[in-house]
Amino acid sequence: MKKNVTYALDYALNKGFQIHPDALKILEDLDVNDLKDVIKQIVREKIRQKRYLISQDDLESFLGIKEDSSLENEHRILFDPTSKITSAEGIDGFNSLFSSRFSKLKKIISNRPEAKLLKSIKLVMATKSDNDVYVCGLVFERNSDRNVTRLKIDDSTGFLETIVFDKDIQKIANELLQDQFVMLKVRLSKNGGFIVRDIILPDIPDHPSNRSKSETYAVFLSDLHVGSKFFMEKEFNDFISWLSSPDPIARKIRFVILCGDVVDGVGIYPNQDKELDYPTVEEQLKKLEEVLNKIPKNIKIFISPGNHDPGRRALPQPAFPEKYNGVLLKHENFFLVGNPALVSLNGVKVLIYHGQSIDDIVKTTPGLSYDTPTKVMRQLLKSRHLSPIYGGLTPTAPEIEDMMVIDEVPDIFHVGHVHIVGFDMYRGVLLINSGTWQKQTPFQASIGIMPTPGLAVLVNLKTFKVYYQDFKTEF
Repeated sequence: MKKNVTYALDYALNKGFQIHPDALKILEDLDVNDLKDVIKQIVREKIRQKRYLISQDDLESFLGIKEDSSLENEHRILFDPTSKITSAEGIDGFNSLFSSRFSKLKKIISNRPEAKLLKSIKLVMATKSDNDVYVCGLVFERNSDRNVTRLKIDDSTGFLETIVFDKDIQKIANELLQDQFVMLKVRLSKNGGFIVRDIILPDIPDHPSNRSKSETYAVFLSDLHVGSKFFMEKEFNDFISWLSSPDPIARKIRFVILCGDVVDGVGIYPNQDKELDYPTVEEQLKKLEEVLNKIPKNIKIFISPGNHDPGRRALPQPAFPEKYNGVLLKHENFFLVGNPALVSLNGVKVLIYHGQSIDDIVKTTPGLSYDTPTKVMRQLLKSRHLSPIYGGLTPTAPEIEDMMVIDEVPDIFHVGHVHIVGFDMYRGVLLINSGTWQKQTPFQASIGIMPTPGLAVLVNLKTFKVYYQDFKTEF
């Protein structure tokens, strides 16, 4: 019998209590660090009730093992790219991808009243009207020089070169991303050039968030990097033990969302093998399953891949390939989805995206950094696209359909990748970057990245209040 179980049994007996054999079995199977405190609190409550038998029902109710009928735990997978991936080939494939992007985003922006006046670039160039005209396209070039910003956009009919003089419009122009979709209000100047008089983005509208009817909680996690020597296994096990504790919030958790890089992978970067405790993907996944299996079975776990996980690395990513997913799919409370994915948790729409494109956006956009990931996430929502920049650090597959377009406005936008916790609210959407469970690596130290590890980010799906539960210890 475990030492802490023996203590619990002795403590209860010394207080004049009996423990039912079924309750004793629960105590023996329980992975709770603070079992001494748990049994003391149960004894205190039972004394108040003047009942001196600790039953299975007492433990299940107190520890949250017993399902609370008042807490919803309904889920639906609204979008998963896995079954829709039909990669095309070469130039024709990328033509299809960008045609799909343009069509989808044009449809989104068509809800704007100005869109009724949209004309093709070919028609604008041919007519050269003296009146204001509206045109849309993907940003091909953006250059700033001598207080002037030059924008070049293209659609399926051609290119349009424009100039931005207005200082306020320049601020918007200078934040535009390569290949981002925009609608421009332009006017022909006396010298024959086109002057931008307004920039309209697809953006998301202000909207009231969907909320859970009950105070069910979801935990948002990412970047565990299981298999790495820097994986914080002790801290993560402490978090899992807390899930089984009598903490009033822990007892209301019904969802865990893992947003990519759940394992460290193999061959992702030079000399990675020197930083691995588990040198194969199979061993890493087996360890991941061993760790996640300790989470109470009444909690649903959603697992989306990142750039370190097995399978294809180009976006969009399918769920873990069949070759590797068997060890995870044997659990009824595990759900594997692709990257990106959209799930509904008690009616709350959660957009899950690992966040690889953050690298390109930080690299090319002044004022943005890894330290403030939610500012980058705002840019993605404004552009209505999760990876607008093509040809940078983020690999993109030549899909027939662009599945990185944000067709449906989420209630929660969950991203990882940068290993830094952050949250914000933008037009009714809760933005969450859930940090990491990996200590600072030598590479991160060499470029000055200070991760915020060991923090479980929790959200009350009824109130949208965000909580941090800190499990990190001094390194």
